[in-house]
Amino acid sequence: MNLHVFDGFLDILTEVGMALVPLFIFFALFQVFMLKLPRQRVFQILLGFILTFFGLSFFLQGVHVGFFPIGQMMGESLGEMPYPWIIIPIGFVLGFVATFAEPAVSIMIDEVDRVTGGYISAKLMLYTVSTGVGISVALSMVRILFGIPLWYFIIPGYLLAFILVFFSQPIFTAIAFDSGGVSTGPMTVTFISAMAVGVASVTEGRDPLVDGFGLIALVALTPILAVLILGLIFTRKGGAENDESES
Repeated sequence: MNLHVFDGFLDILTEVGMALVPLFIFFALFQVFMLKLPRQRVFQILLGFILTFFGLSFFLQGVHVGFFPIGQMMGESLGEMPYPWIIIPIGFVLGFVATFAEPAVSIMIDEVDRVTGGYISAKLMLYTVSTGVGISVALSMVRILFGIPLWYFIIPGYLLAFILVFFSQPIFTAIAFDSGGVSTGPMTVTFISAMAVGVASVTEGRDPLVDGFGLIALVALTPILAVLILGLIFTRKGGAENDESES
């Protein structure tokens, strides 16, 4: 039986344990002095800690033995194709579908749907954020292919975001900047960034350290723009409906 997939697993268990222990201590202090939750509820939370501990540990181990290597190998294969431009649409598709598997994105869109009473549906938010991430990965492939500096995208992008904030409803502004944060989750950081490094490593004249990185900065930016634009569409739609009702 091949157990090489568990090489370094003890180190990961230690790292995850060190990350969760402060949270557990905070919960214990709140339980003793403030929350006073029933025993059954405490057992449920403790079970959640245990499942989180093992879930994170196995996920991170899978990242090291699976996601990183396959992402880089895919990037190298795509970068060596006779038609390099094809990595741009492929990057968009991979960024789009990877967002569907982001646990933080799923949690956020469900919360948005619940808090807004379905006014901003989870499905609409998922497609909006996924489109933003897909565009960011496609732009990263463009940047690698043509050697465009990262700040050519970042500075105009954030300037546009700040301009859109003045025309957006406060609820969409808040959701937009949270969308940028949750989009840079484990799926994107592990798989897509490894692919970008692979593409840069086989593209002539490109440095994997300079051109392969920077993708996550774009991933954090484009969902913000996508949600802010969605907010403008909602605002315009709401204004049109009000005009119709008044007439």
